Amino acid sequence: MGKKLLILGESSQGKSTSCRTLDHETTFLINVTGKDFPIKGWKKLYQRYDAKTKKGNYLHSKDSKQIAGAIKHVSANLPHIKTIIVDDAQYIMSFEFMERSLEKGFDKFTEIQSHFFDVITAPDETREDLMTVFLSHSEDVSSGGVTKTKMKTIGKMLDEKITLEGLFSVVLMAYAYKKQDKTMDYVFVTQTNGVMPAKSPIGMFEEKAIPNDLKAALEKINNYYEGE
Repeated sequence: MGKKLLILGESSQGKSTSCRTLDHETTFLINVTGKDFPIKGWKKLYQRYDAKTKKGNYLHSKDSKQIAGAIKHVSANLPHIKTIIVDDAQYIMSFEFMERSLEKGFDKFTEIQSHFFDVITAPDETREDLMTVFLSHSEDVSSGGVTKTKMKTIGKMLDEKITLEGLFSVVLMAYAYKKQDKTMDYVFVTQTNGVMPAKSPIGMFEEKAIPNDLKAALEKINNYYEGE
């Protein structure tokens, strides 16, 4: 069974930028929205994948079935790939919702969320040395006078029946703040403060906030599970 990681955060908090440290030769990028990736020279680093030649490391798709299939395809056919990035994962639901917005009834919500669940669980059927990282927007929800942060979804099924964060052993929160010298700092929060859903096993990270260096974070995660 492959590994997976969830990184949550509002827009501009450094989720995609954290991928700047990854080795593109061992990384496969799935871009849901198709917008430019915020890494200098990314178009040269990530070339469109050709299934016939098995060359390339980039796929632009918003289709849940295609994305789930791509994750399994990479696992089976591209052994040199060690990390899959699914950027803007929540838009998989959003785009399908907009495409089906004229459909009446609530069945479409169940189907949309079921399709997304298939994507989130696809890494469970991949090889052990493959890490799939989902980058997703977060949202704040209030209940009983308490506000908490969660993964942004559509409809209520995934929130009421399945806590998406509970499908991950590690959830990091991307967070940006202004330092005393007025410059911005970007970090990953590794443990919950009662509001953020961040979590990681005891001893995996030394600090509650670490630099938003995805390569370094993945090394910590992999070393932890290997007992190093």
